[in-house]
Amino acid sequence: MANDHYFSATPESQARPRQIEVTLAGRSLSLTTAAGVFSPDGLDRGTRVLLNAVPAPATDRALLDVGCGWGPIAITMALRSPDTQVWGVDVNERVLDLARQNAATAGASNVSIALPSDVPADLRFRTIWSNPPIRVGKDELHAILLTWLPRLEVSGDAWLVVSKDLGGDSLQRWLGEELGASYEVTRATTDKGFRVLRVRRTAE
Repeated sequence: MANDHYFSATPESQARPRQIEVTLAGRSLSLTTAAGVFSPDGLDRGTRVLLNAVPAPATDRALLDVGCGWGPIAITMALRSPDTQVWGVDVNERVLDLARQNAATAGASNVSIALPSDVPADLRFRTIWSNPPIRVGKDELHAILLTWLPRLEVSGDAWLVVSKDLGGDSLQRWLGEELGASYEVTRATTDKGFRVLRVRRTAE
């Protein structure tokens, strides 16, 4: 069996695509997942907690889903804010293809699914939602967050869902220390063992 992880850039396992039924932004959708991706059988608990907890995304500025997987968060953002440009980024080529396909199926034409390096370097975001890839390891996770959180606009918010058992509290402390005085890091809610963290940029 191939030694695949959902954060592998190029999964070696057979894709074995499958159809799943999900409800995103109040719409029932039949979307496609596959082997070698995160949560192939449906919406995972953390993502569900996040989507139930966050306020509506901005309606007139760029939005971002970090670690988009097969697309549920990016698609939800796009359906809730159809006049915005939504970006979903991931490193797994298989999920990028799935997310593009699923966005098209959902009618979310305002979604761009891309590798991180393909996002315009000068683009800033009003809202970031993410179920970040905790299992990539602490150093890689920190690098990912320090790549994207500084790209928040002033008064923009990032909402992150992290399992308490996988370091949600320590990540909150680290973010507060690392990002410094231009950001406010708070715990928005706790649900089903998950922390939803809010990172607000308050100044340049």
